Amino acid sequence: MDPTQDAKQAKPIHHSLADISIRNPVFAWMIMAALIFFGLISFQRLGVSQLPNVDFPSVNIQVNWEGASPEVMETDVVDIIEEAVMGIQGVTNVEASARFGSASISVDFELERNIDLAMQDVQTKLSAASRKLPKDIDPPILSKNNPDDQPILWLAVSVDPSVMNMAQLMAFVRDNLKNQFSTLPGVAEVFLGGYVDPNLRVWVDSKKLQGFQLTVTDLITAIQNEHSEMPAGRIDTADKEFNVRVLGEATSLEQFGNLLISQRGGQPSFIPIRMNQVARVEEGLNEVRRISRFKGKPAVGLGIKKQRGSNAVAVADGVKAQLTKIQKDLPSGVQLTINFDSTKFIKESVEELLFTLFLSALLTSLVCWAFLGTWSSTFNVLMAIPTSIIGAFLGLYIFDFSLNTFTLLGLSLAIGIV
Repeated sequence: MDPTQDAKQAKPIHHSLADISIRNPVFAWMIMAALIFFGLISFQRLGVSQLPNVDFPSVNIQVNWEGASPEVMETDVVDIIEEAVMGIQGVTNVEASARFGSASISVDFELERNIDLAMQDVQTKLSAASRKLPKDIDPPILSKNNPDDQPILWLAVSVDPSVMNMAQLMAFVRDNLKNQFSTLPGVAEVFLGGYVDPNLRVWVDSKKLQGFQLTVTDLITAIQNEHSEMPAGRIDTADKEFNVRVLGEATSLEQFGNLLISQRGGQPSFIPIRMNQVARVEEGLNEVRRISRFKGKPAVGLGIKKQRGSNAVAVADGVKAQLTKIQKDLPSGVQLTINFDSTKFIKESVEELLFTLFLSALLTSLVCWAFLGTWSSTFNVLMAIPTSIIGAFLGLYIFDFSLNTFTLLGLSLAIGIV
């Protein structure tokens, strides 16, 4: 018999992972050690959040039109925008709501639609439909709807009204506190809740206005002409060139009160009249349509939004460390505290997962020791469970997944099955 024919007819021998591990125990231990080592490194680098980092194919359009009623917003704005976006490829649903002075349109797309390309298509359709929209309407604001974009922390800045008024509080939060949190690693945006822009209020005295034969329109014209900084060009000489700047804007209440009213009824006025002769100027706020309070005191909320894919717990810890530093330098009467912390649930979930992993491995090994009676088998079981679970973190990190409630649930189920 030809030995070559026997070799051809011989079937190849397939070795399973268990056979290879039994034949090469050192190799098996090295694989287990590598999975545990790189799994722990991946676990430390995983982004931790409450929800998965998913871009839902949904675009929101926010439109503001000061003073417009809901009926006018629907007929002159919402209907035009809905008609424009309905022709975009992949649109599955369009929902809109109109209220006094504003409207919101939500456009949902098919799941396989790229959200960035969908936003470009919506922007193109809005640009084409802009000629049909009212002239004095604010430019539409586009944003992507993502549950992971919600603030993970809410900080409350409260103050005693006898120490600082609301205009001063708004300016302090905007100019001092906001920037100290927005530059922290992992922070995407700091949202101000209950914030109202400070401005100057001019309280006109009708009797004094009538005494000088002026109208409110004359005051508005004076503010537009006198309280403005116009480009002045430059001055050229034979040897030098100078840039010219006209300091036309008032920088204080006193300067604003001294603005000259140079026209009366559209005609030049030869009598010098100052703003403070017919009106009272004071620091105030824009139209207050929402307020925020903390323990009964006026407050401003700071909503901390994290960057997508970043570790929510690490970002929150950085914010809390910065909060401790800022509290030492706050003015007297100003309090900065944490009002809401969504990372507490995430941190407790991760700690519960680690505890469940340790407890399940320990109980399983004790059961195996009770039935098998050998420490070698017990040790193998004790190492097999952490290897399989911790090794899963390596796969999560490679495929750019985050550690969230859904992955924690899957790992918990895996532990229960093992």
